[in-house]
Amino acid sequence: MIFQGRSISNGKARGEVIKLDEPLSFLGGVDGSTGNLRVRDGNVAGKILVFPKGKGSTVGSYVMYDLMVHGKEPAAVINENAETIVATGAVISSIPMIDQIPSVRIFEDGDIVNVNASAGTVDIEGITYKEVVSSVVSKNGKCILEKRPEKNHSFPGYWSLVAGKIEPGESPEEAARREIFEETAINVDAPLGKMDPLYVREGKTLFKVYPFHFDAGG
Repeated sequence: MIFQGRSISNGKARGEVIKLDEPLSFLGGVDGSTGNLRVRDGNVAGKILVFPKGKGSTVGSYVMYDLMVHGKEPAAVINENAETIVATGAVISSIPMIDQIPSVRIFEDGDIVNVNASAGTVDIEGITYKEVVSSVVSKNGKCILEKRPEKNHSFPGYWSLVAGKIEPGESPEEAARREIFEETAINVDAPLGKMDPLYVREGKTLFKVYPFHFDAGG
C-alpha cells in the first residue's frame, strides 16, 4: 500500500519499522554513538524510524549527524509533521525523510516498508487496505453498541459502534446509512456530524475509518 507524503530529505531506503507514538527529541532520546533508544527498547540503526514529530533542543540535529558518523543512523525517517530540528538533522546526515503521512497509526513495529523520499512516498509491504464506516447512533444521551461475534474476521468479541465496509460505488455517508438500516432497521436522516477519517491497524489489515454521528429518531 503506497501513501503519498512530502519529501524532506531525498533518497531511498527499504527496511523494518521501529515506531514511537510520541514526539521524539534526539537529544536525550537517542544515543548518538550506538543508536540505542532511551525512550523505549530498540535501536534505530538501519531501521525506518517512524514518529509523529520532533521536539526539544536544536542539538538534536547534531545527534542525528553523530549517528551518521558512527554508522548508526536510521535508514529513513517518517513523520506526520516535520519540524526544523529533525528536518535539518536528516538533510545534514543524508538520511531520507518524508512527512505529511496520514498518521503513525498506519505503521506497526516490524513492518517492511519502501521509502522513496525523493518522490515523497512510502509503501508498506504485505498489508490489506479497507475503507469502512463507524457510526454513533444516539437518542437522549444513549447510543447503540453491538457485540462483534467471537468468530468475526476483524476485532472478534469486541463491542463496537454500528460499522461496516464501504461497498463499490458508495459514498461513506451512503454506506453508514445502509449499515445502520441493515443492522438496526432504523432509517436515519442526514448525519448530525462527522469527523476526518481515522486509521486503525489490526495485524496486516489497515482500516481507513469514516466516523459519523446520527440521531436514532423516533
